Amino acid sequence: MTETPKTETPDIFDTRESEVRGYSRSWPATFAQAQGAKQWGEDGQEFIDFFSGAGALNYGHNNPAVMNPLVEYLQSGAVLHSLDMKTPAKREFLETFQDLILKPRGLDYTVMFPGPTGTNTVEAALKLARKVTGRQHMLSFTNAFHGMTLGSLSVTGNSMKREGAGIPLTNSSKIPYDDYFDGEIPDFLWLEKVLEDSGSGVDKPAAVIVETVQGEGGLRAARAEWLRELSKLTKKHDILLIVDDVQAGCGRTGSFFSFEEAGIEPDIVCLSKSISGSGLPMALTLFRPELDVWGAGEHNGTFRGNNPAFVTATAAIKTFWADNSFQNELADTIAALHQRLDSIVEKAEGASIRGRGLLAGLHFEDDEVAGKVAAEAFDNGLLLETSGPKDEVTKIMPPLTISSHDLEQGLDIIEAAVLKFAPAAEPAAV
Repeated sequence: MTETPKTETPDIFDTRESEVRGYSRSWPATFAQAQGAKQWGEDGQEFIDFFSGAGALNYGHNNPAVMNPLVEYLQSGAVLHSLDMKTPAKREFLETFQDLILKPRGLDYTVMFPGPTGTNTVEAALKLARKVTGRQHMLSFTNAFHGMTLGSLSVTGNSMKREGAGIPLTNSSKIPYDDYFDGEIPDFLWLEKVLEDSGSGVDKPAAVIVETVQGEGGLRAARAEWLRELSKLTKKHDILLIVDDVQAGCGRTGSFFSFEEAGIEPDIVCLSKSISGSGLPMALTLFRPELDVWGAGEHNGTFRGNNPAFVTATAAIKTFWADNSFQNELADTIAALHQRLDSIVEKAEGASIRGRGLLAGLHFEDDEVAGKVAAEAFDNGLLLETSGPKDEVTKIMPPLTISSHDLEQGLDIIEAAVLKFAPAAEPAAV
């Protein structure tokens, strides 16, 4: 007697969810539990997480330092949703951010709550720059990524994401990012020339928006001297400088703001992702006080008053940024990561290191290698994303709080995958 073949129940994610889903295709697991630098599937399989919620989980999954205050707040009957009304949670966040983040760095920024996501803060920054200057045009950089709404897409370089807009994306131009011409052409040669030439036909822009490390654009990291020259140029020509620190900020590069190493002070700063410290939606737009020309309610959003996120953000800042101890520990983790990446690159064919801090990557001359490495890593229990216009870079973004054991274990998986698909050629026999 022949057994009737078993048919699996169709997966609701496949039958009901939109084709637009992406990560679930690369990582076909159903994640059920998470703690620190690890997640577990419904079937119990363990994964080390070198993805960190695309940078929204800098302190790992369910960190007790932020989760315990959140649970207490949720059980207290306190206000959860408040738009831009005053609440004790919002007051404590603003005071903590002022005293532990802004003042120690000599920064005097007005804080705006634009809405809960990265693209919200970018849209607010672009709108404010236009309002302040009375100019429409924006300059952004090759391979930049700033978000998925129309304004953010207009300053994004990725053609696939831009095509999703469905309409022309105007009022912006792209200029070369650091080392775009492999050092053969002086930095900002074109920009300096057209800004000083009244016959160039190029309108003076309202602002230049830049990522110090291009998280989605291939982990390209701008040199400190390049950022200083950009800052100097924008000041000279009365152009606002916007730093998009949505992914590179909140400690990801080794300091709270990614631009600290360069010693610059942007006019406007965009923060989101890990500013809540917990993965809860939250975003900030920071700007010099004299740029605060908004009328009441002129830019708003229903979910800009996420009080649980204020609570976890406050807890994260007090826990990790009250003094230099965490930043010093982070420096050791960064050094360990890059030392190991150096070792991997020496053994690999056509590989090089990209990025800065714990926003790092391995670039491969063969565009297909990074995807193969990421797939192999998943099969061996590591979540590893790809980056770049051709997905030619493996993106290494573990929690800032990762243990040395978990870091090494994840890097072991990466090394094995790299050596499987891109081993260095054996030296020829003499």
